[in-house]
Amino acid sequence: MEQNIFELQYAMDTFYFLICGALVMWMAAGFSMLEAGLVRAKNTTEILTKNVALYAISCIMYMLVGYSVMYGGPDGLHAAVPFLDGIIGDGVSDHKDTYAPSADFFFQVVFVATAMSIVSGAVAERMKLWAFLAFSVVLTAVIYPLEGSWTWGGQSVFGLYTLGDLGFSDFAGSGIVHMAGASAALAGVLLLGARKGKYTSDGRVNAIPGANLPMATLGTFVLWMGWFGFNGGSVLKLADVSSANSVALVFLNTNAAAAGGAIAALVFAKILFKKADLTMTLNGALAGLVAITAEPSTPTPLQATLFGAIGGIIVVLSIIGLDKLKIDDPVGAISVHGVVGLFGLLLVPVTNSASSFSGQLIGAATIFVWVFSASFVVWYILKLVMGIRVTEDEEYEGLDKVDCGMEAYPEFTRN
Repeated sequence: MEQNIFELQYAMDTFYFLICGALVMWMAAGFSMLEAGLVRAKNTTEILTKNVALYAISCIMYMLVGYSVMYGGPDGLHAAVPFLDGIIGDGVSDHKDTYAPSADFFFQVVFVATAMSIVSGAVAERMKLWAFLAFSVVLTAVIYPLEGSWTWGGQSVFGLYTLGDLGFSDFAGSGIVHMAGASAALAGVLLLGARKGKYTSDGRVNAIPGANLPMATLGTFVLWMGWFGFNGGSVLKLADVSSANSVALVFLNTNAAAAGGAIAALVFAKILFKKADLTMTLNGALAGLVAITAEPSTPTPLQATLFGAIGGIIVVLSIIGLDKLKIDDPVGAISVHGVVGLFGLLLVPVTNSASSFSGQLIGAATIFVWVFSASFVVWYILKLVMGIRVTEDEEYEGLDKVDCGMEAYPEFTRN
């Protein structure tokens, strides 16, 4: 009887893990639509190509290298590449946990792709396609997995200290995934420079509107839906009363935070700009989601709504602030995932007594310093070897023709 119950729980937890992983995979479509909607028409095909390719690269490199780095290889928590040592389909006996090891790999790999997707939007409209793809190989194989080994992998930071022992906690990845992706993006943006015409010599900021706001809105809703798998799947189990209640609360809080972020950004933008700014509202919803990701299981729904609302306000201020610093981020990714990701980490001790503010700060600093520094070195090497920025003429013509040889909207006449 007990064996039958265990096998049923195993099957249910594995199925839940896979469904949540599929939801997170669907976030790749959300990032694609969001970014394609917020760039100019002449760069749409190229950014869609980047998103498809980066997802595929993430899956391959994390399978070959990254999973082993993050979890210690075959002698660690799970085998690095379960496909190669016959674990798939062998059932309960090959795994101590209550879900299949290959389900764990699948859930982890879609998180890697999410981190890389964050970089894509920030460097849009002026980066060489193949330089970006070369960077994605390194980030997904080494930079992200090594950072993940110090956090979710439980390993010490270069043998110096263990973040978990210091009181660091990040339930689903406000820092581990989102701030890490934004840190890599910031390093690239600083070396890349702003788009031509974005900033004037007298300090003015020229708005460069996206080509398709309906598509950007659809992308935001796809991300909102995918986030239920992102946060809900991080509970790791479903097939018992306690886990089921935890999953339900995580879903509720995730949704509440997104709603709070959207409304707060909408109202705050109206106060600042005297208009209802759709792009700020979209980023406000995403900011709410990022803010709650570090700890969606312990706040009350009202607290989650408040946390999301504060994140929505922060992201508006951050986007304005980065523009003043002439840091050009076409989709607001650094603000949404980086600045609000840090905010999400600092919120954890408010409702989770097992964490500490000092541990959260040290953890955040560790993630940022490593990912930013390593990414800066890789971007700089790519800049020397192959160049990372297209020419001014190519930027003016649009990367669709330059990199892909086709336009996303060929029937439309471009000004």
